[in-house]
Parts: sequence; C-alpha cells; structure tokens
Amino acid sequence: MSVQTSRSESLAESEVFHILGNDRRRAIVQLLARESGHVDVSDVATEIAETESDSGSVPNNLYKSVYVSLQQTHLPQLEEDGVIEYDSDAKTIQAGSHFDDVLVYIDGHTDNPSTFLQLHFAACVLGLAVIALIGLEIPLLSSVDPVLWSVFVLLAVAASSLYRLLA
Repeated sequence: MSVQTSRSESLAESEVFHILGNDRRRAIVQLLARESGHVDVSDVATEIAETESDSGSVPNNLYKSVYVSLQQTHLPQLEEDGVIEYDSDAKTIQAGSHFDDVLVYIDGHTDNPSTFLQLHFAACVLGLAVIALIGLEIPLLSSVDPVLWSVFVLLAVAASSLYRLLA
C-alpha cells in the first residue's frame, strides 16, 4: 500500500491508517514529532525496545530484532510514503514531505494551527473594537480604562500562546 515519494498530493486517510496500524511505525512518528532535525536509527530502536521490554533493561536480542525490523521493513515503507527521509549512510531519519499528513492522526497533535491563529485574530479584533467603543464614550463601556482593556487582551493572547507551546 505504499506510494511513490514523488507524489505531490497528501496521503489518503486509508494510507495513513495503514502506516499507523503498526506500533513501531507509530512510535517512529511520535519520536520524530518530539525531536527536531535528524534522529539516529539506533536511538529509535532503543526507545522502541524499551517500550516493548517487560523488564527494566532491554535484552540485546530484542534491540537487535527491533533494529533489523526498522531497517528492513518500517523505515523503507515510511520513506517510500514520504513520511520520513532516511539517510542509510548516516543511519538517521528526519520528517519527510508527508510527515504532517500522518502526524495529525497522532494523539496530542490534532490542533489545527490556522484555527489557533484565527482565534488569536478574533481576540485582537474584539479587543480593538471594545477600545474603539470606549473611545466613542458609550455609557457602559466608557467606565473601562482602554489601557486596562488593552493589557487584558494582550494577556489573554499571551496566555493562550503559552498554553499552546506547553501542550
């Protein structure tokens, strides 16, 4: 069910589900979402082996099994689908052109950045509208200090930005 990496359109939902249908491929996507830049395949194998290990330590045979399955099966498929870019010489991976198509299906990565920006824009427009109405000395609003209202709007936008960064 793999696709060619030269394909420019997004992955179909069925292709994404096929990719994420395997625990190890899902773990690769989650690890790349946490890390920026290149990630060593050995680090990916170690993390997956630790997750799959029943004990506190990772048996060498489990690590080797995970590493081999990554090299022979999972990394080539993810590369072919454009989810990752795999440097077989350096043994590193990084996010590929279709990485975001898959990432939106991973828990905690479903926020749409454009929706978030639209909410910030709406808050700013609302704040400016209230400040303008205060300037027109409308009876109910004229009792509010425009500087205080400006600070309130900026704090709301900053708090929501901080929440998004920490989430």
